[in-house]
Amino acid sequence: MNENESVQSMVLGDVEVIRVVEWHEPFLPVSGMFPGVATDVWKDNEDWLAPDHWEPDGDLAVLALQSWVLRSGGRTVLVDAGGGNGRERPGMGPFHHARSVLLSLLARAGVRPQDVDVVVNTHLHADHVGWNTVDADGQWVPAFPNAQYLIPAADDFHYGPDNAYGNGVQQVDRLVYEDSIAPIHQAGQAVLWDGLHHIDEHLTLESAPGHTPGSSVLRLTSGSDRAVFVGDLLHSPVQILHPCCNSNACLAPEQAVASRRRILGRAADERELLVPAHFGGAGALEIRRDGNRFALGPWATTSRKESAPAFE
Repeated sequence: MNENESVQSMVLGDVEVIRVVEWHEPFLPVSGMFPGVATDVWKDNEDWLAPDHWEPDGDLAVLALQSWVLRSGGRTVLVDAGGGNGRERPGMGPFHHARSVLLSLLARAGVRPQDVDVVVNTHLHADHVGWNTVDADGQWVPAFPNAQYLIPAADDFHYGPDNAYGNGVQQVDRLVYEDSIAPIHQAGQAVLWDGLHHIDEHLTLESAPGHTPGSSVLRLTSGSDRAVFVGDLLHSPVQILHPCCNSNACLAPEQAVASRRRILGRAADERELLVPAHFGGAGALEIRRDGNRFALGPWATTSRKESAPAFE
């Protein structure tokens, strides 16, 4: 096992939350990925940003590629599906022809593909939908044969053929849709939603557009525990301190800022554990209001899952 791969868990109310980390490493220069963040912000917060979120020597953002498994109400819900295996992703660095280990990590967590009841794609970027499908004799087919795939309708339109695969701005958008989304439709397993979508008594999807047209968050409420899985609403904790700063991948910057402020405000007010898609370190944290700003609260505590239970 690569030292950056891990399977961890925690319990929120009646819901078990399993974190599956494929990798955690330096990714892109912060000046390019977060152009609105001043250089001093990174330096002034080096004591806690490094090494989990920033590599000072190379001035690189450090990100994790991870998915989350929720065992809720007797069902297994997979939140985001990584970068996939053997995909054509020209211009996308580590995602081009990647050799991903997500399925083996899920097996270590005791999750077989046939056990997954729901797949949540928080949005349709390549690193969130890659394991929607697997290659079966040259055909892309659903990786989770018994699952409903919950897909934001606005993203399905934007990245699908009706909107010419993201208006044809990036070739990779067509490739992602054709190998990771279209086969889900063809198998009859896609469920398009908009606004709000209730999965069960504990889990609700909510639109939070801006990063993409259909970007969404998943809220968890069980007993006194609260959490919000925010996808790519944030890529770095510096965006908690400076929510007006977008990543370079936000398609509608002003809308992304508005969604980020709204979700952060509610997380602070309702003591929701904030669970972004790409945070390294503990991966999730509480936030607090500090006047008209936000401040970091305590980070989540998880336990390592060393091995999966035996399958019959």
